[in-house]
Amino acid sequence: MPMPTHLPDAAELCTHLAAAMRPEITPQTALIGIHTGGVWIAEWLHRELGIQQPLGSIDVAFYRDDFNQRGLHKGTKASNIPFDVEGAHIVIVDDVLYTGRTIRAALNELFDYGRPARIDLAVLVDRGGRELPIAATWCPQALALPASQTLVLERDDAARLSLRVTEK
Repeated sequence: MPMPTHLPDAAELCTHLAAAMRPEITPQTALIGIHTGGVWIAEWLHRELGIQQPLGSIDVAFYRDDFNQRGLHKGTKASNIPFDVEGAHIVIVDDVLYTGRTIRAALNELFDYGRPARIDLAVLVDRGGRELPIAATWCPQALALPASQTLVLERDDAARLSLRVTEK
């Protein structure tokens, strides 16, 4: 399968994602972004949706089921969940949903902090290829890519987001 000639605009996807989420989000809803792309999107959504809870971030490196195969990535960050998880409505935010393994790892880590009342998932792009029964609550774009390609969210110095396809 050839590389896509036109990728969706990341800023437009963020706008569509916020519009889809707005009816179900309250100021008490808590966002947790998955490092790194999910954190960038969660920061934008946090401002756009006027969420009062502090923004959380999570690095799932130690919780992945393929940790012993992949090892620890450079730039691993500490997770930061500055609110009470117990009984909260939490939205996990990531950039790309692919196999579902990152989201499973995020759920495992999140439950170490407590038991939320509800967890939703917001992603910019669903690229298919699911290996686990995980689906996004909100996703403005589906994009089919072959397994040999990776979809990467990038952020420049001006905090502008863009998508890029790379070969594995």
